Amino acid sequence: MRGDDFDQMSSEALEAMVEAAREVQTCERVLAKTGDTVLTQLMNADDRPAIWRHYPAGDVYDPVYHAQYYYHLHPETERLNGEHGHFHTFLRPFGMPEGVRPTRIDGEPMPMVADDNEALSHLIAIATTRSGRATRLFTTNRWVTGETWYSAADVARMLDSFVMDVARPCWAANRWITALMRLFRPQILALLHARDHVVADRDTGRPEHAVLEDRGLEVVTEQAIDVTGQIRVVEQAWRRRRRRRASPTPILP
Repeated sequence: MRGDDFDQMSSEALEAMVEAAREVQTCERVLAKTGDTVLTQLMNADDRPAIWRHYPAGDVYDPVYHAQYYYHLHPETERLNGEHGHFHTFLRPFGMPEGVRPTRIDGEPMPMVADDNEALSHLIAIATTRSGRATRLFTTNRWVTGETWYSAADVARMLDSFVMDVARPCWAANRWITALMRLFRPQILALLHARDHVVADRDTGRPEHAVLEDRGLEVVTEQAIDVTGQIRVVEQAWRRRRRRRASPTPILP
């Protein structure tokens, strides 16, 4: 996003991104003091992590907010240049806002059972380098994670509910991924809505469930990101906003 795009945001939204930027920087600074990254903490400094294995074992789950994530690696032949692996982030039904429902497939409703916390939604995937630097955001097709499919509008409402407020396996890593999703909220929203357009376009002439299970469609939408650059333009936009607020109101003749 260009810097002037942030000038169009509400002060509340922009301030949330500024706070997220500072949180990301704090977490990375604290980890770096001991030569750590979010990945060394989650993988117990495993130099040869196993392909497809979830790190940490059993995923990270917040039992209050019902947010969940894990990190894993694909075979090297399936990775983009410079990428090591990626995070998958989720929200379970008990943590979702009021009113969200799984989408209808082939006109048949997919009801959410009141006591069912299994119909989780995939929010966004975050690719990183070996050093834990986030480089790419992407959305995936339903079959990739086995998620329950929700519309982009509903997933967008879930984003602010993704909170990892637990100490294990690494408090800094949990705060980092929570803040990173706040920092890149505009890009994530754009990717989610573009995801639904791709699925709808691919749906022509065949049932939607066939698209969602299409092994030829794995990554639906994606965007390269620059954490340092995002922080810079967000802070610049915030400073411009503060200067405008501080400017005296001109006295009309």
